[in-house]
Amino acid sequence: MKQKTFAVDIDGTITENGGGRIHLEALSALRHMTNMGHNVIFVTGRSSVEGFLLSMFGGTTSASVGENGGCITLETNKHILLGDMEQCQNALHILQSEIKNVVEKPVFPRMTEVVLERTFDLDSAKNIIQEKGLDVVLSDSQYAYHVNSHGIDKGTGFKKMMKLLSISKDDVIAIGDSATDIPLFKAAHTSVALGNASEYVRDAATITVSAVAGDGVIEALDTLASSLSED
Repeated sequence: MKQKTFAVDIDGTITENGGGRIHLEALSALRHMTNMGHNVIFVTGRSSVEGFLLSMFGGTTSASVGENGGCITLETNKHILLGDMEQCQNALHILQSEIKNVVEKPVFPRMTEVVLERTFDLDSAKNIIQEKGLDVVLSDSQYAYHVNSHGIDKGTGFKKMMKLLSISKDDVIAIGDSATDIPLFKAAHTSVALGNASEYVRDAATITVSAVAGDGVIEALDTLASSLSED
């Protein structure tokens, strides 16, 4: 059996649908993949520390990519920062001066990005970023709006992880549900969009499943089981 690396989103993917609670059966299935000798790395819009802690308590590979690719955590106090918090904070102040209801979301502390409540028009904010020539990107994870440095996304963050761990694209399987996962899909040989993903996201994946969130992860792993054993 050839070792594979599963790059797995958290919110909307291994959570209970509409909740935020971890889908324990999905986590158990991913831990089983780890016990079989595969890598399971969480790639999330949440803090990389949250992803790392989940890997420690969940029994998966002790590494994570967080902040939509802006930060990698490899050990308790070992973080690789790919994004620029100063750029993101500057963009926040400008957006707050131009648009009403731009509010930071109370989240686990970030090192490279700004996280906002989904309380304003995203397209208007993107237009302001473009007009002002700000070197940041604004994305929607469905959990929140994220302000990241230009060029930072889950794909670039995970490619850095691949380089650090000598992982080949041919051996990567990405699983996710939102538009922020599309760059991750592009970094993988095989990508799986869950049933709760939009058509836009599903069109970007190589495989789609009908079940949603954690149940979708289990369906995805079942779908992939035969090809994993063949390798």
